[in-house]
Amino acid sequence: MLTQEENDLLCRVEGDAPMGQLMRRHWTPVCLIEEVAEPDGAPVKARLFGEDLVVFRDSDGRVGVLEEQCPHRRASLLLGRNENNGLRCLYHGWKMDVAGHVVEMVSEPAASSLAEKIRHVAYPVKEWGGVVWAYMGPQDAVPEFVPPAWAPTADTAVSIAKVLIPCNWAQVLEGAIDSAHSSSLHSSDMVPARVGSAEANDKNWLRPSTDKAPRLQVQRTPYGFRYAAIRRPITNAAATEYIRATVFVAPATVLIPPNNLYNVANINVPMDDTNTAFYFIGWGHPAQTPETETWRKFLGQRVGIDLDAQYRPLRTRENNFWQDREAMKAGNFTGIVGFPNQDLAMWVTMGGIANRTHERLGASDLAVVEFRRQMLDALQAFGKGETPIGTGESRIPADVCSFQAIVPKEVDWRNYPARYIWENSPADRNAPPLEPSYSTAAR
Repeated sequence: MLTQEENDLLCRVEGDAPMGQLMRRHWTPVCLIEEVAEPDGAPVKARLFGEDLVVFRDSDGRVGVLEEQCPHRRASLLLGRNENNGLRCLYHGWKMDVAGHVVEMVSEPAASSLAEKIRHVAYPVKEWGGVVWAYMGPQDAVPEFVPPAWAPTADTAVSIAKVLIPCNWAQVLEGAIDSAHSSSLHSSDMVPARVGSAEANDKNWLRPSTDKAPRLQVQRTPYGFRYAAIRRPITNAAATEYIRATVFVAPATVLIPPNNLYNVANINVPMDDTNTAFYFIGWGHPAQTPETETWRKFLGQRVGIDLDAQYRPLRTRENNFWQDREAMKAGNFTGIVGFPNQDLAMWVTMGGIANRTHERLGASDLAVVEFRRQMLDALQAFGKGETPIGTGESRIPADVCSFQAIVPKEVDWRNYPARYIWENSPADRNAPPLEPSYSTAAR
């Protein structure tokens, strides 16, 4: 368990909180590109690290990420007019461009030089992998954008389900590095089957094991850690083991073991101390990765059906997450449709920030313990002026990926030649994708 002080250090991200300051040293998702697809379209609200933002695409197609409050009298720019390459406040007509320059002050005398003296808060922006990214760290040292491991090239197919979750980012992320829970919570969706490895169809993910108590092993790395959940396979259990190897990419990304068709990942963006923007990602070869709406339907994360227009879940604690007790009687383990919704129910019912001082952890929580220990160590190093974890020379190398496989018992999973799932053919299956558009760093 953690002390209250350690729990606060891990979870709190607002203002000068050390974790928020560390996370600001990374390029961070602000919203989906689809939310601001239209030039001169309606601005979109975002919130990161306790800071309220407004996102818009200007007349020339450039995206701006600005502080939401107008620099004049602090009215919300979310209501502003998006026109002629700028966002105009309704109150007095001040207009800001994507870089935060005040380009018009219609309420001031024509001879006024006030506009030249004011620069509104604006953050550098990059569009990549279906996401609008911003760098919210020190603006005098903006690092080069490096594509995430789940979108290594511009032509990688990426499908994303986004949902805003009313709880802290750390308890969301811990769900993705907790392999043991999938054998219980997701047992009606991740179904044991006599298959050679994990497989996907339009209804389920199949896995070749009935083992609900995996043995966990962790390998710490400069960028985070890798860990393996080792289970007995259904067939040939005397000579082989079923390995699901997950990668934690600090501070907030998890590369989840793939199926036979596409790769899986998530990124968990702190909106503030008690709200998280959760992005659940399927990615890989365009011929095999589900299209966005198919992906969202499979996960139970469709806007207007499962989520409201702001990506907030319609399944809530107040309505028991639409749990169907009759379905449970008929054999469904949770009675909750969509395995991310099953996770969401667990995360939300822990409270806004889980009280980890009351936990009683077991052997299956090894990766969770490592995450907490590593991020607290990273905060201590960051406080001493060291390079933030996962940046610079410590960022994840391009060839690191999650995997799942049945392997002979004498094979060490740490040395298993993992590859991205790419084309699903005998010759090309598990071959690496196109060369990433950045150089690798030493592991």
